Amino acid sequence: MMKLKFYILFIISLLSLSVLSQEPELTVSVSKNKLGLNQRLRIEFSINKQGADDFTPPKFTDFRVIQGPSQSVSQSWINGKVSFSQSYSYIITPQRKGELIIGAASIEINGRTLNSELIKIIVVDPIDIPENPNDPDYIAQQNIHLVAEISKAKPFVGEGIYVEYRLYVSENVSVFDTSVTEAPQYIGFWNQEIDIDGFPVKMGKYNNENYRYIVLRKALLIPTKTGNLAIDPMKMDIVIGVPTGRADFFGNTITKNIRKEFASAKKIIQPKFLPLEGKPDNFTGAVGEFKFDVSLSKDALKANESSQINLQVSGKGNLKLFELPTIETPAELEKYQPERKENVRISTDGLVGSVSDEYTIVPQFKGKYKIPSTSFSYFNPDTEKYTTISTDDLFVNVLEGKELNTTNDQNQFTKQSVNSKGKNFRYIQTKSDFVTSENTDFYKSNLFYLLLFLPLIAIPIGIFIAKKKNERNSDVVGAKQRKAERLAKKYLSEAQKQLGKKEAFYEALERALHNYLKAKLGVEIADISKENISKILEKRTVKEITITQFIDVLKASDFARYTPITNTEMNQEFERAKSVIVELDKQL
Repeated sequence: MMKLKFYILFIISLLSLSVLSQEPELTVSVSKNKLGLNQRLRIEFSINKQGADDFTPPKFTDFRVIQGPSQSVSQSWINGKVSFSQSYSYIITPQRKGELIIGAASIEINGRTLNSELIKIIVVDPIDIPENPNDPDYIAQQNIHLVAEISKAKPFVGEGIYVEYRLYVSENVSVFDTSVTEAPQYIGFWNQEIDIDGFPVKMGKYNNENYRYIVLRKALLIPTKTGNLAIDPMKMDIVIGVPTGRADFFGNTITKNIRKEFASAKKIIQPKFLPLEGKPDNFTGAVGEFKFDVSLSKDALKANESSQINLQVSGKGNLKLFELPTIETPAELEKYQPERKENVRISTDGLVGSVSDEYTIVPQFKGKYKIPSTSFSYFNPDTEKYTTISTDDLFVNVLEGKELNTTNDQNQFTKQSVNSKGKNFRYIQTKSDFVTSENTDFYKSNLFYLLLFLPLIAIPIGIFIAKKKNERNSDVVGAKQRKAERLAKKYLSEAQKQLGKKEAFYEALERALHNYLKAKLGVEIADISKENISKILEKRTVKEITITQFIDVLKASDFARYTPITNTEMNQEFERAKSVIVELDKQL
């Protein structure tokens, strides 16, 4: 019993020593740094050492205190580490818009006065808040965010970038289950999914507020063309535990589980052309930072023995998306088709590793043969310059074998005089039998009468054409129809050229529909998505059936890229897109 008391006293003394050894600090944290004029925020001041008293809050200038102070104390001992916290929290609401400053709080401890830091709060216009602030859908929407993070929005063609999908969750709600309902598509990119080892929870900032987040998906993207390349949203169903604002008998918060769909924002990547200035003739599309080497497995051998030439490019960049140089060898060295070897992995720097071609050569004759120098060029996106690497000449010494016969039989020609036999040089005629035709008068000829009566025929034809033109111009509905058809043909011309090529056709078809909306409505393609097209067209008083047809064509274009489609179905889709543009243009 005495030993047990001794151990308890020893542990308590250790706890006291650990707490006393901490440097006292008064910290401050807020639930959000940016809010609407009609919103609230929670601010908390914490001291990490016992013995503090006389806490003095800030004056909260430009804010109104709704609730507080609420005081709490906590102490823990985890893995031998003792922590203590005494907190004072307030619920406040801003009184005006702008950048507002919350002053420092102070507290007395062991004769010292500790002050907290100043906090800057950005207050914007009031936001839409439902009549019931405890509405589960509203709470979920405010506390969960599915975000696509892009490492670089304007890379060069061939330069690798990352897209990372993060799920941000505030401390106010809990997530119980997630499922991806629509995976993102990377059209116009070479892409590679990156394996994620588990889903560790991390702390981070979203809109300058503290959130927990997990990385759901990560991919390496390498753009293969220029233009506005869209990364469509990733969509998820999430089961969320939302506080109801009520408590049970023991004071614990009662939560309600709801299922809600979330979608990341559509991202637009704008790859840049590789510069033409300084572009080498042998450039084949390598973008990154590389080393280049050519080596021989054996440089001395006998005839009919084999040797290997290894051509290798190593480093980081688009290692799988360019052609390697070709080795040129003398005709006396028989060269076989190369064997491609790849040792490539994905790292934080993109694709890293090496690709190589291994040629087998077999000499036929004794002698010394030169394999000429080979060069390799790449573009470095960091320096925005081209680099060319050239190797040294290689020599193969064939020590044993048949001698190569270097003398060639030449035809011997004997100079002979030219003998004239027969009429080798015939008489050239200097006169012809050409006879001129009779000179006929233009007057009273057929051409004379034709030109005489031509104006009499042209006048009634011109009157008829002008009358038809006036009738055509007065037909307002017909004029709109013809104008709309010309406009549809203009935007769909590229898609028509790609008929029979499924992916290229549907990509051109979708681009034509987006370009049409951009031209007619004056909005950027980056702002046009399936989610807000309906809203934009409804504001322009477009009929609901026409909006539905337009959305159906867009959805069909997305779906058809990944399903077997015949040429007949592509023609039908083209005619459907043409008719919907014509109908939409008449209404706009």
